[in-house]
Amino acid sequence: MSKDRTILVTGSTDGVGRRVVEKLAAPGVHLLVHGRDTARGKAVVSSIERAGGSATFFEADFDSLADVRRLAQAVQAEHTQLDALVNNAGISKPSGPRRESADGFERHFAINYLAHFLLTRLLRPNLGAQAPSRVVNVVSAAQNPIDFDNLMLEYGYGGYRAYGQSKLAQVMLTFDLAEEYAGADITANCLHPGTHLDTTMVREAGISPANSADAGADAILSLIAPNDTTERYFDGKWETRAHRQAYDRETRRRLKVISRRLTELDL
Repeated sequence: MSKDRTILVTGSTDGVGRRVVEKLAAPGVHLLVHGRDTARGKAVVSSIERAGGSATFFEADFDSLADVRRLAQAVQAEHTQLDALVNNAGISKPSGPRRESADGFERHFAINYLAHFLLTRLLRPNLGAQAPSRVVNVVSAAQNPIDFDNLMLEYGYGGYRAYGQSKLAQVMLTFDLAEEYAGADITANCLHPGTHLDTTMVREAGISPANSADAGADAILSLIAPNDTTERYFDGKWETRAHRQAYDRETRRRLKVISRRLTELDL
């Protein structure tokens, strides 16, 4: 069994996620790189190895919950301990029509939120198993309240609304995880890594980047570092307040019940 610190970063073949794993590359750190493109994944692994670190690439498309399950199984087949899980993968499609995931869910909600909801809970046995662990959810300052009567935005759809709702759901997941894992040597925090970072997702949305991907990566790294901070939301490296709905326990309970049903967790 490896004594390396093992860190999984979803969506780490491009953008902020890639910069996170490249900055972490060093002897004694084994990085689990995730993405949809094998060629890009191998390129990131090579970059990490050239920097003196070690890495493994895992291919999975978060458009499919079956792929999320396969990813969790593949990680658990090779590792018993995860020292950090960075839930970073995501999409932002501000324009265009409403689209559904392979499982029939609105795609922002499915990829940004449900996939990470399922993955984190499936990997729970690996978190804090042999050493303290950190869960970091990469969210956004763009947070729209959740409408449980129109959760999948089948009417009144807008890309910005869908994205903001999925990101607020991630904040709620963070706060739930922090409470559930209290006393288990596991912390859970979330952050808005920065506005309009220089990433493919931002450029494809037709937005001119205003900040570097490195700035967002550095903010994420600050939460991966050993610390006791938990159940917090940050804007970059500054602690602040998320949308007020995230602090409503009944709203979070309702979302969790629905999420367990949609992901068929424990069924």
